Amino acid sequence: MGISRQAHYQWQRRRACDEARHERIVGLVKEKRLRQPRLGTRKLHHLIRPALMAEGLGIGRDALFDLLRGNRLLVRPRRAYHKTTDSHHRFRRHPNLLKAGPEQVQAEASEQVWVADITYLPTRERCAYLSLVTDAYSRKIVGYHVHDSLHTAEVSQALKMALKGRQGQQPLVHHSDRGIQYCAHEYQAIHQKHGLICSMTDGYDCYQNALAERVNGILKHEFLLQLPDDLNQARHMVRQSIAIYNTERPHCSLQLKTPDEVHRASLQANR
Repeated sequence: MGISRQAHYQWQRRRACDEARHERIVGLVKEKRLRQPRLGTRKLHHLIRPALMAEGLGIGRDALFDLLRGNRLLVRPRRAYHKTTDSHHRFRRHPNLLKAGPEQVQAEASEQVWVADITYLPTRERCAYLSLVTDAYSRKIVGYHVHDSLHTAEVSQALKMALKGRQGQQPLVHHSDRGIQYCAHEYQAIHQKHGLICSMTDGYDCYQNALAERVNGILKHEFLLQLPDDLNQARHMVRQSIAIYNTERPHCSLQLKTPDEVHRASLQANR
């Protein structure tokens, strides 16, 4: 067949080495996926690269895509939609300060812009909801609360948690949709007490609060994969997931740093 015995044995050795290398790489991927089950390939490549380089097992990003595809380890996107916003109410709406234009407010450091949203969180026992407050600059979740009703008092717990951990007193914009919870007197009273500047979407348009929607999606589609039995278990799962999100999950928009890392660095730089 035109192939020497030496070439045949060299090919066998290369194949055995490649199989052992691929097995090791897949093992590292599965270790990371234990805590972050739906972590994407680009972020996986960033996280496992130091270990691979230390062992002389370097692999490129595209090659990792091919390897995971061959082992059926690529993450398939999930899409779900549940409406939690009621924007038809008598309360006052506020202008969108983050909308593109000459007076657009942009976050250039942590604790300048917070975005808030509510997402649906099903349990085996009943319907639950997750309220989040996220720092727009660092992508860190600074406040959250799991609750079983859409009352303003429940939704406001996430903002109260965020304010409790706030470190500076610089002007701070709070951006949300026009849901009745955010427009209600009780929620707006918290704004006034702490000197927050209120910003809201122009209407029911998820793209005007895209960052909050994105964080919701990451939590639900990468972390909260198991249906919790009840509200207490949901709160435990959310607490664990947010801790991993804030301190372990790299973000492409943050040059593959974690939200907590960027948040702390920004606050220290502005002291």
